[in-house]
Amino acid sequence: MEEEIQIINESTRKEKIKNFFIKNSKNIIFLFSAIVILIIIYFVFDEFKTRSHLKIAEKYNFVVNKHKNQIINPEIENGLIEIIESKNSTYSPLALYFIIDNEIITDTNKINKYFDLIIGINFIDKEIKNLNIYKKAIFNSNFATENELIKILRPILNSDSIWKSHSLLLLSEFFFFKNNKSESKKLLNEIISDEKSNENIKLEAQKKLIRDFSD
Repeated sequence: MEEEIQIINESTRKEKIKNFFIKNSKNIIFLFSAIVILIIIYFVFDEFKTRSHLKIAEKYNFVVNKHKNQIINPEIENGLIEIIESKNSTYSPLALYFIIDNEIITDTNKINKYFDLIIGINFIDKEIKNLNIYKKAIFNSNFATENELIKILRPILNSDSIWKSHSLLLLSEFFFFKNNKSESKKLLNEIISDEKSNENIKLEAQKKLIRDFSD
């Protein structure tokens, strides 16, 4: 008797499953098709990104080699700007750093505009973004005011970034140069007291305190 009941229940269960698939066949086919399409789109997009990345890498190497060969050509500046504007997380910053190091563009407003562009790249690693902010602060430290420099560095200073101690040291040197020694000393002490500070930066801060602030 129990076996008969079990057989009936099993048969009923199979019938319910069969009826479910028959009743919802259109929805199931639609869902399956959507999943397949999404997978295809993902791989196509990934392939596109890979090819695009390689293309930008080739362009960067071409432009850099052309500059090394001392070929004076507007293509160099235009090529580097195009790489920056491509918003590639790797080569856009490298192109900007190359422009700065080789003084291809000297207009500070343009340089800052390109810094803002690479800082605003979507999906970029947080610490890479902070590195670009720090680099922007270094670039501006020769002509910016105290408030302007602090404003640039604020996203790092208000975080636990690995670049925070570097930023504090930069600010300390800036204030020292501006003869604001009390603020400079305060920042050096902040570096030393923060257990998360980079050890090399902390050591540098200690040396500066002994050298510049010993009575």
